[in-house]
Amino acid sequence: MADDLTSKGLKNQAEGLGDQVKGRVRNAVGGITGDSSEQLKGKAEDLKGKAKRKIGEKQVDADNPDV
Repeated sequence: MADDLTSKGLKNQAEGLGDQVKGRVRNAVGGITGDSSEQLKGKAEDLKGKAKRKIGEKQVDADNPDV
């Protein structure tokens, strides 16, 4: 069971990082093209990624309390 939480945590961290990268790119493209809607969507995706990474970190930490 402990390994399950770590693997889920690592998966969430990786997915969160991917969301952050996509969000930052989307935000930048929106800024270049002047599309404020695209910028907002990018910022939201970036925040979603940050949250997912934090959840993943906490999952890994909870699974490895001695570290």
